Amino acid sequence: MRLILATLLAATAYASIPVNAQPVVSRDTIPAPVQPGAIDLDTGAKAADREIWHLDGTRVSVRNVTRPTLVPFSPVGPASKAAVVIAPGGGFLGLAIEKEGWDVARWFANHGITAFVLKYRVLPTPPSQPDFASQLERMIRGEKQGVTFGVPDDTPPEALADGVAALRYVRSHAADYGIDPGKVGFMGFSAGGFLTRSVVARGGADMPAFAAPIYPSMKPLSVPQDAPPMFVAMAQDDFLLGMVKGFPLIDDYRAAGRPIEFHLFTSGGHGFGAGVRGTPTEDWLYLMLRWLTVQGFVEGTK
Repeated sequence: MRLILATLLAATAYASIPVNAQPVVSRDTIPAPVQPGAIDLDTGAKAADREIWHLDGTRVSVRNVTRPTLVPFSPVGPASKAAVVIAPGGGFLGLAIEKEGWDVARWFANHGITAFVLKYRVLPTPPSQPDFASQLERMIRGEKQGVTFGVPDDTPPEALADGVAALRYVRSHAADYGIDPGKVGFMGFSAGGFLTRSVVARGGADMPAFAAPIYPSMKPLSVPQDAPPMFVAMAQDDFLLGMVKGFPLIDDYRAAGRPIEFHLFTSGGHGFGAGVRGTPTEDWLYLMLRWLTVQGFVEGTK
C-alpha cells in the first residue's frame, strides 16, 4: 500500500510522473488512531465527521476531513519560546499526516520547539476506499472518464480558514504552552506548502511570524509589505519545478525586499518529508533550525 497523496498537487502534472514512480493505491482502511490532546478548531464547520483513515506504505494518512483539529507536541528538554503549526500535504484530497505531520512535529519537539499538527479540511472524495483508489489511479494515469474529483489550482477557502484558525488558537493560548505569541510560525509540505503561501499572502493580521513552505508551488506570489521571513526547501528533481519557469516565488519575495532562504537539493524528489536517508534531504531540518536561530525565533534549543 503506497498511496503517495503528497505527489498530487496539480492535475496537469499527473501525466509527467514516471510510470514506475506512480503509487499503488491502498484499498484498505484502518481505525482512526488515538490523537492525544487533539483540539477542535472553531471555524464554524458543522459537517458530520466523514474521515477515512488508511496507510501510505507503513504511515498513516487521512482523507475526507470535515472537522479541523490541532494536535500539540510539547518540547522535550529545554524549550524555546517559538512554536510552529505544521500542515501536511496531500493535494487537498487527503493528508499525509504521519509522514508530513507527526514525524516532523516530533523532530521539532525533540529540539525544544512546540509543534502543532493541523488536520485541515480537504475536498470530498468517494466514501468507498476501493472506489477512491481506482479513481485516483486513473487520475494519475491522466484519465478523466469515471473520475469524480480533482485537485484545485490553489488553496481551498476551507483549508485557508483552518490555517488562520490554527494560528489564532496557538497565539491566544500561548501562555498555556509557554510560548511567545510573536514567535508562532507556519510550515507546510506540498499542498500544505500551498496553504503556507496562502496564510502569508492572505492572512492579514493573522499572518505567521515565520513561514516555511516545503516543496510547494513555485508559482508567483503576491507578497505583502510586511510578509514574514520565509524558508523554502525543494529537490531539483521535484516534478513541480517543471510546471513553472525559474523560481517566481523566490523572485517575488526578493523583489518585495522580504527575507527568504532557499535550499535546492540536487536530489530527493517530491515528498521527502523530514528527509530521506542517503539523499541530500537527510538533515534539512537542521538547516531550518539554524535559520530559525539566526532569525531570532529560537534560542536555548538542543
